[in-house]
Amino acid sequence: MAKTPKDKQRKQKLKVFRTPIGFHDAYVAAPSRKAALEAWGADSNIFAQGIAEEVTDPELMEEPLARPGEVIRRARGSAEEHVAAADSQRPGKKEGGSRIKENRPSLRPSPAKRERGKKPSREELDAAEEALEKAERKQRKALGAIDDRIQKLERERRDLQRKHERERDELAEEVERARSAYRRAMRDWEP
Repeated sequence: MAKTPKDKQRKQKLKVFRTPIGFHDAYVAAPSRKAALEAWGADSNIFAQGIAEEVTDPELMEEPLARPGEVIRRARGSAEEHVAAADSQRPGKKEGGSRIKENRPSLRPSPAKRERGKKPSREELDAAEEALEKAERKQRKALGAIDDRIQKLERERRDLQRKHERERDELAEEVERARSAYRRAMRDWEP
């Protein structure tokens, strides 16, 4: 009989890991942290970030060990505690102790984010954009002038080429007339 992955997992020593997910804790019994991260579908090492941890409380370990590899969700605190914790997170309210606060970082915005202060000036950005537009206009103008010169030179080249072709044709006719005259003269001269 072939061993299934669950059988292999049971043979390995299982540990129980926990991470907060909203108002719940997600528990999983797995042989390693890597396996726990895979079970949770985590994109990064949340153990290194201090968000996930190994559980050693036998009461909390019982259900996950009974269902290895499966993510078990348990509510953290009662509905009243959740509401009280949410109220304590509002700016201006006194912070009260709650189980939520112990298990994850505070959701309150940092003072730097709350204090808006004076609106940033666009002057530097506007000046940089204007300088860029001015440089592009200058470049377009310079390239346009070069294009005009190129077109003028191409016209001069075509005109010169036509003139040379006409001159060559006239000279070629002159050569042909002279050759014909020479051949006649040679025939007449020969004894």
